[in-house]
Amino acid sequence: MTDPRHAVATERGRYYRDPAGGPDLISVTNALGSIAKPALVPWGAGLVADHVIGDPITTARRARTEPTRLRRELVALPTGNADRAKDLGTRVHERAMSLVLNTPYPADPEVEPYAIELARWFRLWRVDFDRDVEAIETTVLHRRYGYAGTGDLWVWLPTGPHGRRQLWLIDYKTSAKKPDTVVYGEQPLQLAALRHAPVLLLPDDTDGPAFKVRRTGLLNLRRRSHRLIEVPSGREQFRAFLAATRTARYLHNAPSAYPTILPDWAPGSPERKAA
Repeated sequence: MTDPRHAVATERGRYYRDPAGGPDLISVTNALGSIAKPALVPWGAGLVADHVIGDPITTARRARTEPTRLRRELVALPTGNADRAKDLGTRVHERAMSLVLNTPYPADPEVEPYAIELARWFRLWRVDFDRDVEAIETTVLHRRYGYAGTGDLWVWLPTGPHGRRQLWLIDYKTSAKKPDTVVYGEQPLQLAALRHAPVLLLPDDTDGPAFKVRRTGLLNLRRRSHRLIEVPSGREQFRAFLAATRTARYLHNAPSAYPTILPDWAPGSPERKAA
């Protein structure tokens, strides 16, 4: 994802500033961060294991000579890898924008294979950018529920009866290693949040009505393949997303410490000190 104009990074994660002057709105991805992701633990452990197995002699030597530094580096491996993947995803999104808008983009050999696959997908579906693309990288708001998010692509595809066009909301997903069939449990909730937001932020920061999306999907982009996967984004998924926003807000506002309770006669008791 790109960095939307009104998005701000905070200690509690990404929030959006409301151009209309209301309270800040939690971002969709920030809200979904409150959902436990069990796969992250084995993924991180696998990165560390691969690193150690890749050069066991050097690792063993460093474990004897500089254990503190080695431990710090191994602990940082999952976070560093996740940051690199996020950066790649941002650059792929920026390249996708340049592809649709036909604007220049600096040479980026790491990104270009994904751009080639995206271009192949557009050709496969015979997408005419002027005729079929309704919007790209557009922010939507739901002030009633206090969230905002930015969608990747609203596009008309001939998926209805007799080839009739239907409006799709599509989210690009990139990965260097995962197969193009992968769908994570929270991703339908992300699309449900974007689909059900009633306000679309126009270029001049005024409100516009949201698009009436018919179907939602993930466009998994890989270096040598791509796959459009339709995912549900109805009321069930929207209710689950709203539950995640409530959980995230609670966690963001929860105190970092709570009072210790002791009986009156215990050493250190406030009542005993007062006496």
